Amino acid sequence: MNLALWIGAALLAVVAFVGGMSKTFVPKEKLATVPGGEWTAGAGAGFVKTLGGLELLAAIGLILPAALHIAPVMVAVTATCWVALMVGAMITHGRLGQAKFVALNLAYLALAAFIAWGRFGPGHFTG
Repeated sequence: MNLALWIGAALLAVVAFVGGMSKTFVPKEKLATVPGGEWTAGAGAGFVKTLGGLELLAAIGLILPAALHIAPVMVAVTATCWVALMVGAMITHGRLGQAKFVALNLAYLALAAFIAWGRFGPGHFTG
């Protein structure tokens, strides 16, 4: 169980890192031209960059607290926050009629829910 939770957290951290880097450092005008990035056309640049920053923090929060044994409960908290972020992403992509991105976000949501459940419950880190 612990190994599955670590693998899930690592995969989700990679997703969060890549998404965070693109939203933080790629101009929103360019993001609006890529599949799945159309939503940025109607969003402010500051909002897009803030989401990117939150995703970068999520990438860190899914790995470092447990790896460094400093407040490892933050892994579960971060995964729970990722669930909320994915609900918002699913709503946004759903409004744009992007069913494949809704499905992708649902997969990320399920992985985050598994990590949160596991780290709050049977796979929690012990001191």
